[in-house]
Amino acid sequence: MPDLSIIIPAYNEAARLPAFLAHVQAWAQADGRDIEIIVVNDGSSDDTANLAAQAGARVISLERNSGKGAAVRRGMLDATGRWRLFADADGATQMTELAALEQAIAKGAEIAIASREGKGTVVQASALRRFLGRWFNRAVRMGAVKGIRDTQCGFKLFATERAVGLFRAAKEDGFAFDVEVLYLAQKQGIPIAEVPVNWTEIPGSKVRLARDGWRMLRAVKRIRQRWKAGHYGQADKPAPGVQGDLR
Repeated sequence: MPDLSIIIPAYNEAARLPAFLAHVQAWAQADGRDIEIIVVNDGSSDDTANLAAQAGARVISLERNSGKGAAVRRGMLDATGRWRLFADADGATQMTELAALEQAIAKGAEIAIASREGKGTVVQASALRRFLGRWFNRAVRMGAVKGIRDTQCGFKLFATERAVGLFRAAKEDGFAFDVEVLYLAQKQGIPIAEVPVNWTEIPGSKVRLARDGWRMLRAVKRIRQRWKAGHYGQADKPAPGVQGDLR
């Protein structure tokens, strides 16, 4: 069992993924980390899968493009690491930020999430992206996840059996999967720490903020309805390969 699994969802990421994988490998070697890298190839039509395999990652290929949430869920539940990190393929958040998330786990959190909001962060992004991102997160705080300023940053660490087990119950296949997992965590009283990080916008994002923002807000409504109807009955069951409190 490696100390850390790094799950990277990838859809047509041949242009951006190799640089991030090289960064991950260099970071792990310098830090003396025992890791596994899992790239979930989400039905890509380019050379994503081959490039990931050449870089030493374990590749899980979905037969068709199923969505970022579906890819992350598959990777989380197939991973074998004691702790499991979801990271975006573009490398907008570098692995050097992981230490701050691990410190939050050491202080009692079971889930530590990177945040582009908060004192001391350096965020390089367009003004439009910052505005729409903050608008979306404000709406999410009002409708579902309370007290978290940035639910969508693609760098989240899950460090206990019940935290990883949330993915067994999760149902959102699209970009709203972060909201769903954090919503379920709060409903179950799983401690979440929001950790400010540095973040750089990398050209080539698959997110279309105006279009996908509205889709995610509709997803928030679905998530709340599912919870009220009792459709998340598996949320408290353990994920395979995770043993006990691993902090």
